[in-house]
Amino acid sequence: MLTTIRNAWRTPELRKKILFTLLALLIFRIGNAVTVPFVNSDALQSFFDASLATTALGFYNTLSGSAFSQATILALSIQPYINASIIIQLLTVAIPALERMSKEGGEEGKKMIERITRYTTVGLGLLMGIAYTVMLHNYSLEYGILDEGLNFLHYAVIVLTFTAGSALVMWLGEQITQYGIGNGISIILFANIISRLPVTLINMPSQIATGAMAWWALLIVVLVMAALVLLIIFVNAAERRIPIQYAKRVVGRKVYGGQNTNLPIKVNMSGVMPVIFAQSIASLPATIFAFTSVEKGKGFMGVVRQLLDTDSWFYVLIYAVMIFGFAYFYAAIQYDPVEISNNLKKNGGFIPGFRPGKPTADFIKKVISKITVFGAVYLAIVCLMPLIGGLLLPGVANLGIGGTSVIIVVGVALETVQSLEAQMLMRHYKGFLE
Repeated sequence: MLTTIRNAWRTPELRKKILFTLLALLIFRIGNAVTVPFVNSDALQSFFDASLATTALGFYNTLSGSAFSQATILALSIQPYINASIIIQLLTVAIPALERMSKEGGEEGKKMIERITRYTTVGLGLLMGIAYTVMLHNYSLEYGILDEGLNFLHYAVIVLTFTAGSALVMWLGEQITQYGIGNGISIILFANIISRLPVTLINMPSQIATGAMAWWALLIVVLVMAALVLLIIFVNAAERRIPIQYAKRVVGRKVYGGQNTNLPIKVNMSGVMPVIFAQSIASLPATIFAFTSVEKGKGFMGVVRQLLDTDSWFYVLIYAVMIFGFAYFYAAIQYDPVEISNNLKKNGGFIPGFRPGKPTADFIKKVISKITVFGAVYLAIVCLMPLIGGLLLPGVANLGIGGTSVIIVVGVALETVQSLEAQMLMRHYKGFLE
């Protein structure tokens, strides 16, 4: 990785792209440090640490680089854009007009889908900004989060600031994608998660010194995290290749086809999306209880809260089941065996040993089903190991290490390095001749 970055830096065009990416990230990090008007960020941080750190909002805070818990102008971060992209993708499957626009519209159709996603991002940013401002208002009297004497115009400024911040993050991500290195939204998400790493490393010695965490527990965490990183790297490159053979066609005096190729299907075909869905929904009960006066273990509702809280074994079980469910759901959206079979048939291709049409579609469906199981098991292992470690090892839960963050960081790093290598290969033609 370091060799790739060093070689890319020596190429003038790639050096400009790297500098542009770093400049965009610098602007983003500055925005993450500027608090919206009329908000006491210290009081909000205290309230967040006391009540919301283990809820779904805590997960959003991790993805925003702690900006969500400080009410900065970029507090909503990439969440509106990610949610908008997911919604449009699901609607593309459900609404025939959007499906035709996506598949048959060509370049103009893709631009139209991107435009709809942008408008949806702004709309979701407005709704999330209103919801966030209402939450700040509800807890302002108890924790002193907002300034006193605010009127409608003050609240409108707060909401519009959050909305504008979400639009700015979307714009920065698109600029990085177009003029920088890698996928802009992924790079911003990577920067958010990495920004929390120094605080975690600084807190480790103090927790060991105070006895909150044993040194042997920290050693186990380091070894397990190293093993998970290796597992992520291995699975990220793993794929199942279905052999494809194309029949020979004679057109005039020329013979076309006859070559052998393969249909690659990645083991983790759905990426990190099943984890994001599963964690958001599994932690929803804990989020709802955080806004109530129900205490853990007291009364029937207290027992329910304790059972569904993020530090219980029952939550781990629900989380694992949802990961499997969303992995199958997302795989069904991404891959249509009937469509793949029809495309092979139209182009004169077939899978050796299977007739074109339904037998081919059934075989592809069977392969995808098996691969989805392995992909779901992999996601469950990576995401549940930190939770299990927090339940079994003293003090580990306070580190705030999540499997989702590890998958995102390692995946984005590998994707960025591959992007750099591809662009260097395009600029060094000597590699094609050797």
